[in-house]
Amino acid sequence: MELFAHRGVSGEAPENTLAAFKAAAESGAHGIELDVQLTKDGQIVVIHDETIDRTTNGTGYVKDLTWEQLRTYDAGSWFHPSFKGESIPSLEEVLDVVTAHHDSMIINIELKNDLIDYPQLEEKVLELLKEKGMKEQTIISSFNSASLKKVRELDPDIETGFLFEGIPANILDRIKPLQVNALHCDLSFAQSPTGRNVMDMGMPLRVFTINTVEEFQLVKKAGVEVVMSDYPGLFLDYL
Repeated sequence: MELFAHRGVSGEAPENTLAAFKAAAESGAHGIELDVQLTKDGQIVVIHDETIDRTTNGTGYVKDLTWEQLRTYDAGSWFHPSFKGESIPSLEEVLDVVTAHHDSMIINIELKNDLIDYPQLEEKVLELLKEKGMKEQTIISSFNSASLKKVRELDPDIETGFLFEGIPANILDRIKPLQVNALHCDLSFAQSPTGRNVMDMGMPLRVFTINTVEEFQLVKKAGVEVVMSDYPGLFLDYL
């Protein structure tokens, strides 16, 4: 079983910032999970929410702001004053940080396009991964079925994972046309009979977001492939 740092070590540093990803690279985690969207001028940036309101001192939708505008906002102070000056990073910056600190780390890139359509997001992400030579260590995930289907059409080999919540009875029917390599689910699914059946069929489960030892022991018992956590360092001794 492997540990992924959810949005970096987001329990100890502001989520989806270079500080959180540097902490992840130094934490002993096997991978990082992050979210990507596109700016008004088509730059791939790492941020979870569709707006910058919650995690910066600015307001507005990511899609309505240029990369140059986004860079001016403080994405660290909301978490703690010691992180003042952290900014929203580009995906390229995060990939460079990973390469510099832990070049074999797995990168789970979630395409945040289930609420807002970002034309060319899939192409841009795949092109950057190819340019950086990091495709082999990357997983592309999304709640957006059409987006995952497009990724598979663009690249038959890259690792993909379908994101969902709860225990949908028709999950196998939903993922069949997507040709994904794994399911990214919550604890309830991992513990369910459906979840066990899926794993018995050879489909790995990667579970979000586990932050207590009690939860961790449950997913470990279930036999999942990956645990995503805001505090990955908590669980290294339990692997």
